[in-house]
Amino acid sequence: MSILPLNNENLPYPDPIHPIIVHFIIAMVFFSFFCDVVGYFTRRHRLFEVSFWNLVVAAIAIFFAVIFGQFEAGLADPYDAVKPTLNLHTITGWSLSAILVAITAWRFVIRNRDPLKIPPVYLGAATFLSLLVFFQTYLGTELVWVYGLHIEPVVEATKQGVL
Repeated sequence: MSILPLNNENLPYPDPIHPIIVHFIIAMVFFSFFCDVVGYFTRRHRLFEVSFWNLVVAAIAIFFAVIFGQFEAGLADPYDAVKPTLNLHTITGWSLSAILVAITAWRFVIRNRDPLKIPPVYLGAATFLSLLVFFQTYLGTELVWVYGLHIEPVVEATKQGVL
């Protein structure tokens, strides 16, 4: 039993907050990567600044996404079939937050040393980060669209013991 009154989606507020925050992070990481790649090949150095600040905001916001993700996952009452994907999404989310902060810190060092260029090895790390974000997005999408977490009919079926 929850201390907070829950709605038909098993949430104490109208809509899940986690995906709202996550979509901004996804956009910022991908846009940061795009700006770095375009800046690297076109030598438009101002794009490096745009990239850096997108990473900074994403690195801060990811902790809010993880907090709300943990809170909302705890309210989801997951059934057996969803648990492996939810666990992988959780582990990947925590790992992604640490990796994003580490890459942002590295980007800060690169920016302080020479704001007019970035090393190719950093672009490799940014590519890895983008692929990890894509994978995490896939897992989150699967949790909603395949398993129906916080979707009213699935919540109702879980409460009735159907799932």
